[in-house]
Amino acid sequence: MDLNPSASQNPSIPSVILVGVDFGLPHFDAELEELGLLAQTAGFAVADRVSCKRRAPDPALFVGSGKAEEIKMLAQSKGASEILFDQALSPAQQRNLERTLGLPVNDRTLLILQIFAQRARSHEGKLQVELARLQYLSTRLVRRWSHLERQSGGIGMRGGPGETQIELDRRMIGDSIKRTKERLEKVKKQRATQRRQRERRDSFAISLVGYTNAGKSSIFNALVKARAYAADQLFATLDTTTRQLYLGEAGRSVSLSDTVGFIRDLPHGLVDAFAATLQEAADADLLLHVVDASNPSHLEQIASVLGVLKDIGADRVPQILVFNKLDAMDPAAVPRVLEDVMELGGELVPRIFVSARTGDGLPALRALLARQVVVPVGPEDGSTPGEISVIGDVLP
Repeated sequence: MDLNPSASQNPSIPSVILVGVDFGLPHFDAELEELGLLAQTAGFAVADRVSCKRRAPDPALFVGSGKAEEIKMLAQSKGASEILFDQALSPAQQRNLERTLGLPVNDRTLLILQIFAQRARSHEGKLQVELARLQYLSTRLVRRWSHLERQSGGIGMRGGPGETQIELDRRMIGDSIKRTKERLEKVKKQRATQRRQRERRDSFAISLVGYTNAGKSSIFNALVKARAYAADQLFATLDTTTRQLYLGEAGRSVSLSDTVGFIRDLPHGLVDAFAATLQEAADADLLLHVVDASNPSHLEQIASVLGVLKDIGADRVPQILVFNKLDAMDPAAVPRVLEDVMELGGELVPRIFVSARTGDGLPALRALLARQVVVPVGPEDGSTPGEISVIGDVLP
């Protein structure tokens, strides 16, 4: 990882130590690299990283006492203000680690929640993030009130002030969750009304989906000549933007929606909270699955996106794979044919290579879309996308 030197040069930027545990699964280094990108997206400077191999997590400290002591010493020497774990921690592990390390300890789930909270702009987006945050906090109330242990002889004592406060807090969070869900239900009904209106107009709906930072918003802007926010960073887009796209070859307009990006191990709380937004993908007639062709882990990222699509009930929606960032690929890896098919779980899916930055391949993409609008693509055998294989040139 390219460690951020600002951790020591700029004390105003909070610095963190990244911790990853290798349980023998593939792509461990790439996953820890991604955690670093998430940390930087959230506004942290990465001071250093620690990794270790284990067969299973330590029940109390996740990494074991020896490794925890190593992390503590490293954090002190680097002046780190927080520890970030790549894997999800239980409330007890998080609490035990904070006591041992003397620093705030958070995991990938909370980090993603923090980024979503920073990026949410619309009323709907803020409500969705708030719901996910409240649901996450509801499992960690003991941690909030651990300072009362010294006063009450332990939080678990019957009738103690800590126990009373926790129950009051749980009730308050429960009420907040209920109110937020009610507000989101109104948003969901509004979206359903909008979808029915589109259906009455016989509007063909296309949704952009893909791994975060694959370039969905850039593709969206290039196709509809819009100025939706796009940046080379994780989760640049949280709110859905819909525009009309005229396809001259088909002689009709379609609706094109840009949606939130997916990521490996996307917290289930966020998937549930963003149900209204993600419903755009489930109700679409066609998905443009945007892939960062220059990323060495693009096949794993495709698999992650397919997993989320299955979770939200969008796995049966026809797809076109748009391999973006053609200009950033290693020239030796650029395929001879820029339009072919790729097999996802027994289904042949159209694939096209483009560059939203240079415009290469975009006319061919528009032509491909026009053909799919006239003759929609779909599973011929009723299969659901799962395993990935390629017909044509294989990327390394």
